[in-house]
Amino acid sequence: MKKIFIKTFGCAQNESDSERVKAFFAEKGDVFVEDWKEADKAVINSCVIRESAENRVYGLIDKIKKFNPKIEIILTGCLVPITKKKITGVDQMLPIKEISFDLEPLRDKKRAALVTISSGCNNYCSYCIVPYARGKEISRKMEDILKEVDEAMEKGFEEVVLIGQNVNSYGADFGDESSVSMGKKRIKSLFPKLLEEVAKRALKKVSFISSNPWDFSDELIEVIAKYPNIDRLLHLPFQSGDDKVLKNMNRGYSKEEYLDLVSKIKKHVPDVRFSTDIIIGFPGEDEKAFQNTVDVCKKVGFEIAYLNKYSPRRGTVSAKLYRDEIPMAEKKRRWNVLNELVNKKSE
Repeated sequence: MKKIFIKTFGCAQNESDSERVKAFFAEKGDVFVEDWKEADKAVINSCVIRESAENRVYGLIDKIKKFNPKIEIILTGCLVPITKKKITGVDQMLPIKEISFDLEPLRDKKRAALVTISSGCNNYCSYCIVPYARGKEISRKMEDILKEVDEAMEKGFEEVVLIGQNVNSYGADFGDESSVSMGKKRIKSLFPKLLEEVAKRALKKVSFISSNPWDFSDELIEVIAKYPNIDRLLHLPFQSGDDKVLKNMNRGYSKEEYLDLVSKIKKHVPDVRFSTDIIIGFPGEDEKAFQNTVDVCKKVGFEIAYLNKYSPRRGTVSAKLYRDEIPMAEKKRRWNVLNELVNKKSE
């Protein structure tokens, strides 16, 4: 029996993965500790969305190993598939795909049950490393997802969050249901059907992340409108309000298409609220382009915006093609403008 410390960096999908990692070690008879100083093994679930996140992983590995040179450090998560070097201090690389979905996750009872419905991404936004780290999008079988939801409910969970890099394209690799033509490509999505099956259950709240504008179908809007237990706070990233910047980001929609989608959702779901993601200072974002982003924020009335100052990520298209030309001081100024407009106003 070993004492295991697990540290999770990054998104909700990583958190969901860590719950399966925990089950993986529990099955071996291991126990868990909150402090890495007490552990025999440290499992680090890594994030690489930004180089700063990757550097935090290296920093923690170094800190733990200096304190206890004998501790076994196991690295998993998004860093494992993309690293081409041996990482000093890491004793084992554990690809997350080796952790079976057949294991029932060991969940944190204080929050909603996180249920992964797909892994990977096919969209290749120019600034994003995720498709290279997680690979192509692979959907889980619907019956397996619904079984996991039912098991969570049996454990007392009343809220469920469905998780994927882009939930809207769930089932595109095996489904033949509703067709979505807006945006990057024509896809076949089973997500409206899955969401409805989950919403039919006696759950207080059903949420989903992440959802993208280019394949947010009419059928999905109808399902949201039909079931009041589906969360009315929708996370709908738009990243930029400028068409040229959006094109260089490879986002697959225009400012007007995004605003039209928001209007359509508001029409059918009157009590809807929106949160979003915005990248500030992407190459080519001059003042006029930034004001287009400000305009979207004013017209939509977001409840919260997750604001990220652009920095080049090695291995992405934008890092290869575009020069990071906007000074950090200007990025900070624009960040403050949007934070005051959206987040301070919401507070």
